[in-house]
Amino acid sequence: MTVKLRNIGPKSAAWLRQVGLRTGEDLAAVGSVEAFMRVKRAGFRPSLNLLYALEGALLDCHWQQLPENRRSELLVAYDAAAALLPPPRGRPAAAPVTTTQGSHDDEGAAPSFDMFDSPSGGSDSDD
Repeated sequence: MTVKLRNIGPKSAAWLRQVGLRTGEDLAAVGSVEAFMRVKRAGFRPSLNLLYALEGALLDCHWQQLPENRRSELLVAYDAAAALLPPPRGRPAAAPVTTTQGSHDDEGAAPSFDMFDSPSGGSDSDD
């Protein structure tokens, strides 16, 4: 950021610049939740502390001094915004989880499965 804002360190400032937020006015115009979502959509992996730091920068207070009710409001707003994000690229959206009853062998023990085996027999690497 051009002007040093409270709570915003070099790494956070770089992230904000990369998503087009260069000044305190830019941050104020979009708000802390939208700024945080822009950083996430850009592929960075900020913690919720960045959300609180952004709000603290707007209110000119240390992020740890945000009232608990304001933190809760920010989390609700973040959850709503995050629900609208598309699933990560290259990975399908998770299917519903179902449980099935397996058959037991002659001794009454349930069959064992290797939880790391993929159904297709292929690799689950992230290439």
